[in-house]
Amino acid sequence: MAKRSGKAYYMISAVAQKYDIHPQTLRLYEREGLLKPSRTDGNTRLYSEDDLEQLETILSLTRDLGVNLAGVEIILNMRRKIEAMQGEVNEFLEYVKRELSRGIGDWEQRLSTALVKSSPTDLVRSASAPVLQEEIPAAAVEADATPDVETT
Repeated sequence: MAKRSGKAYYMISAVAQKYDIHPQTLRLYEREGLLKPSRTDGNTRLYSEDDLEQLETILSLTRDLGVNLAGVEIILNMRRKIEAMQGEVNEFLEYVKRELSRGIGDWEQRLSTALVKSSPTDLVRSASAPVLQEEIPAAAVEADATPDVETT
């Protein structure tokens, strides 16, 4: 079934002519999973604007950059993953903005119910605070103090 909602759709012959490629090439791209055109009840392929953008990307990679179809598939999958990750990052940033806009008063309430009670300033080391070093066992210090003497 075609997913039509007022958008423009193109038949395979129109797309092939527009991009100067053979219709079998479009069928190959579909068979390889690079394009997923809609279908009518009569099983005719219908290409949406999104499909045409995808096709333009495929043609750019293959014609201009010389990428083979396996490489195109990897690149398109990576692009989808990057877009998904970008969405997650944007969602996280919105969460952080919402939390920051709640104000510091909310932090005081949260800290009073926290499992580990600590103020935000305790979590940040000041520049003047001394840095603790591990204690070195006395035996190790004495062993290092003795000069190496070879006996013959």
